[in-house]
Amino acid sequence: MYMVGTVVIKWGGGLITYKDELCKPNLEVIRSLAEICSKTDKKLVIVHGAGSFGHLKAKNFRLAEGRVEGLQQDHAVVEVRQDMLELNHLVVTSLKSRGLDVRSFPPHEWAEGTGPFFSGDLPLHSGVTVVYGDVVEDQSCGFGILSGDDLMVRYATEIPDVVRVIFAVHGVDGILSVPPDKAGPNDLIKVWSPGMEFEGEHASEIDVTGGIGLKAARGAMIAQHGIEVTLVNGENYERLYNAIEGKSVIGTRIIAGNS
Repeated sequence: MYMVGTVVIKWGGGLITYKDELCKPNLEVIRSLAEICSKTDKKLVIVHGAGSFGHLKAKNFRLAEGRVEGLQQDHAVVEVRQDMLELNHLVVTSLKSRGLDVRSFPPHEWAEGTGPFFSGDLPLHSGVTVVYGDVVEDQSCGFGILSGDDLMVRYATEIPDVVRVIFAVHGVDGILSVPPDKAGPNDLIKVWSPGMEFEGEHASEIDVTGGIGLKAARGAMIAQHGIEVTLVNGENYERLYNAIEGKSVIGTRIIAGNS
């Protein structure tokens, strides 16, 4: 059988949840993204973010820092993992309802350490593979937060036949040269490489993993392997479908430095 290639997609946490309300999913967006994924013949790996299912509690209990002396964090680790399983269940159920063969692999069961060089063999399903940002064990500091953006790096560069990588984000058409609330059509950076300045919206009071800046940096790491990387507005479903199919779309193409 002719391999049509694999596309690794990040569903941003701010896209699939209401980020400022604890554990509130955006079911309409989740259903629409699942619908788009059911229309392609590409093999898919979907990495989803945490949004309000992870970041708020993780921020309050400083989970990204690992074990903090004097802070009772163990119940928060359990709760965030449980909340993420709940969000993941909504994602998987939505994909399955579109007739897709889906398997999810919670990272706290197989991954250890944080950052793009975390350890653990990458699980892969013959149908649609789903993983997500999670609280994982870490030898040096007890536990930590493995970002979906870091999962993207290893999946994009270590599994066979990856033809392109897409970061689907909330509320912007791509990486912008000015803050989103001041941006016009001309402020979209169509091609971004490391070293280029931009103004990302980063909700530091909520986000624990680095916002659009981390997506840009990890996208550039992936692009170094010769893989096409695009950051698009995930709420423009036609655009997202075209990006999966490899057509030219409005968004930001991320390239490696000095290329």
